[in-house]
Amino acid sequence: MTKTCSASPRRKTDAKSYKIHPAWFVAVIAFVALVGAAGFRATPSVMLRPLHEEFGWSLGTISAAVSVNLLLYGLTAPFAAALMERFGIRRVVVGALLLVAAGSGLTVFMQSSWQLILCWGVLVGLGTGSMALAFVATIANRWFVTHRGLVIGVLTAGGAAGNLVFLPVLATLTESQGWRTAALTVAAVALLVVPLVWWRLRDHPADLGIGALGGEYEEPRPIAPAGAARTALRALGQAARTRPFWLLAGGFAICGATTNGLVGTHFIPAAHDHGMAETTAASLLALVGLFDIAGTIISGWLTDRVDSRILLGVYYFGRGLSLLVLPSLLAATAHPSMLVFILFYGLDWVATVPPTVTLCREYFGAAGPIVFGWVFASHQFGAAAAAIAAGLVRDQLGNYTWAWYGAGALAILASLLSLMLFAGKRLRPVAPGIGLAVPVKA
Repeated sequence: MTKTCSASPRRKTDAKSYKIHPAWFVAVIAFVALVGAAGFRATPSVMLRPLHEEFGWSLGTISAAVSVNLLLYGLTAPFAAALMERFGIRRVVVGALLLVAAGSGLTVFMQSSWQLILCWGVLVGLGTGSMALAFVATIANRWFVTHRGLVIGVLTAGGAAGNLVFLPVLATLTESQGWRTAALTVAAVALLVVPLVWWRLRDHPADLGIGALGGEYEEPRPIAPAGAARTALRALGQAARTRPFWLLAGGFAICGATTNGLVGTHFIPAAHDHGMAETTAASLLALVGLFDIAGTIISGWLTDRVDSRILLGVYYFGRGLSLLVLPSLLAATAHPSMLVFILFYGLDWVATVPPTVTLCREYFGAAGPIVFGWVFASHQFGAAAAAIAAGLVRDQLGNYTWAWYGAGALAILASLLSLMLFAGKRLRPVAPGIGLAVPVKA
């Protein structure tokens, strides 16, 4: 669909005429796209050292390109969610995949660090940002009423599955064939996913004349002529008036700092500093993705049953403890204590997503996916800050020890912020066209 404000009603169809509700097919295609997006984001972590060795760029310089990627990955999300409302999910995702293919493929021609920032930072950042977790929220909220928390968990696990599939492959390709072969592989995979998305991804249940799984048929709500960008900015302006938004955004910023920004970007070079082979470190990071699949699905199941504020408090506190002990576990080999860390940390990696998406919908109603896009932007601000800060710590001190300790302390702070949501004021709806809420005055 190009706009959801069409005056002609769609033909209604009994969902029972389908042996399997189409929502499940949409979820499968979204999962495939998310697996690919995670693989595209995995590229920098296996190329830091090869680029450093070939071009002589400092880790701080290369980390700056990663930071730009992470920032745009987050900042694009709310606008992409609004664009999906206006122009349809399928068109936005196809455009995102083409951007990723261009950004990854063009890196093989770069000679200067600014070209790395343009390709990795800008093009790949915009592309993967359009397939970020706001995409997950849009799919889950639009296509599912029942099993929504579980679906959020499964789709979020697509990111972990992408790491699991791509990290060892990219690390092996980089070591045996060079980083250019790995970059071209990422570009090729992005292009291969495009036809699948165009063929099967549907924008809205009403396009098929049915309701969401477990819900009634609904015509898509109209999008104001002002456009997607203004809708996204208006949502931010109204959400920012509320205390829950800042608590969620603050906690999720720390989530990004302690996952993508630090561990996702710097675990491999940090392990290499202790004598561990890069392929071994990449395999350990892939194991994080394996356990994360289980952890995120379990988290989605729990989100349908347990208060999301409690879940976030527990998740962040456990992550903080694990990061505080990590410096004592790094060694030349993957000994049992490190494997225990990988198991525990993997289960917790993005388990925070299902309860955060659920709380955004609880506090901000129909605008939940767009508001979550802004909360996710804060996640990427935190990730970008941690990526460059950890690179600078390594350049200045010669090791990552204080980066791990700082991240552990921040994660415990995020646990406190999450529990502070219990003290938030009760909300009432405002701006029905957007679906936001503000605190009720006593």
